[in-house]
Amino acid sequence: MQLLVIEDDEKLAQSLEQGLEAQGFTVTRTRTGEDGFFLASQNSFDLVLLDIMLPGRSGLQILSSLRQSRLRMPVLLLTAKDRVSDRVQGLDAGADDYLVKPFAFPELLARVRALLRRGKLDVASTLRCANLELDRSAHTLRRDGFLIPLTLREFEILEYLLLNSGQVVTREMLSRDIWKEVTRHTPLDNVIDVHIARLRRKLDDDFSPKLLHTIRGIGFILREEAPE
Repeated sequence: MQLLVIEDDEKLAQSLEQGLEAQGFTVTRTRTGEDGFFLASQNSFDLVLLDIMLPGRSGLQILSSLRQSRLRMPVLLLTAKDRVSDRVQGLDAGADDYLVKPFAFPELLARVRALLRRGKLDVASTLRCANLELDRSAHTLRRDGFLIPLTLREFEILEYLLLNSGQVVTREMLSRDIWKEVTRHTPLDNVIDVHIARLRRKLDDDFSPKLLHTIRGIGFILREEAPE
């Protein structure tokens, strides 16, 4: 997968390049708006990570120009602006997702993978992990063939965990993508932990292997083996 990083913070850009390449992506990076627009418009990238505040041409100007040129590659905006109006402006300009600095690399990685998946036409209707099967069409969950009832919120959380199977999902990610909280004046950590605890009891109490694990101080991960 070919990724383009347009970011003028050299330390952050280098960190993103190293982290993404360690995950198997091929990364091209540049620090100016003009160079970024040229690269994005003249090359075939699978995804663009785009800072808003850039020298030469702003990220929103680049984004608008790309969309006007009917270039539809996914764009993930990176910005220090965390107001709701800033997020809305970015999405209205054609961004596919929006991440506020500072952010945890696992969250960025999960969002990158989600955007790349979003472009695929063969998204599975059934998601699996070990002997667990979630039917997204029928809205049902089975483990070892046994039907397990879920609330709507539990279904949404489990679907999100399965789509990011094997990757750490942070509480911030769940807050934004499941609860749709853009700003967290009142932290949702306790609410999230209660839902995770209920979901874990349904998934793991009567079955093996254990699948839903807590990564202390970070978030949660769905995978068959216990975390190290």
